[in-house]
Order: sequence, then C-alpha cells, then structure tokens
Amino acid sequence: MIRFAARVLLSLPFVLLGWEAYQEPGRRVQSAEKIGVPEPELAVKVNGLTMVGAGVTLALGIFPRLSALALIGCLVPTTYAGHRFWELDETASRTNQRIHFLKNISMMGGLLAVVAQKQDK
Repeated sequence: MIRFAARVLLSLPFVLLGWEAYQEPGRRVQSAEKIGVPEPELAVKVNGLTMVGAGVTLALGIFPRLSALALIGCLVPTTYAGHRFWELDETASRTNQRIHFLKNISMMGGLLAVVAQKQDK
C-alpha cells in the first residue's frame, strides 16, 4: 500500500502538469524555441501527453520502471528549457526558477529510485 501511495504521489504532478502543457502549451513553446527544439509546439504537446501516459502507468504500477524512465526523459528537456535560472539577473525570478529546477532534479531522484527498485514477483 505504501508503494502504491508513493507512486501516486510521484505521478500526480506529471499527470496534471502534463495535461496542462498539452492543452495550453503557452510560454513553454517559447522556452523550447529558445533552446532550438524543432516543431516546438508539437514537442511541448507530445512531452505533455507522454507525462500523462507515463504518470498514469506509473501510478497504477504498470511497467513502473519503463514509466519512470519515460518521465525522466520528459523531465530533462523540461528542466533545461524551462528553468534556466543561471540566465536570470533579477533575484526573485532567479530564486523561483532555481527552486523549480531543484524540484525537478529531486523528482528525477524519486524516479531513479523506482527504476532501481527490486520488482515484486
């Protein structure tokens, strides 16, 4: 039961924010363009749907390792494109983006723990 709760809690931001990115790509498109992503709106939408799908399958325990790896694959470009705190001069914005960057890094750690977890038989 604890593993299930942990997977749901870890998955929830991906499902909700991934759906939001798909429905309203908005400023994420500009962030993707800035780092040279081809077809940035499509890339943002595909990334969002991948987060939703992998988040749901992780929460349900369906191929949890593969789901976690897919979410890591989504987080890397999202973190790099969307939370470039090192480029900001204004202290409040820099701090805010640094917090989001570190939050994403910690989520990657949680996902890596799922990947490394011994599977029940």
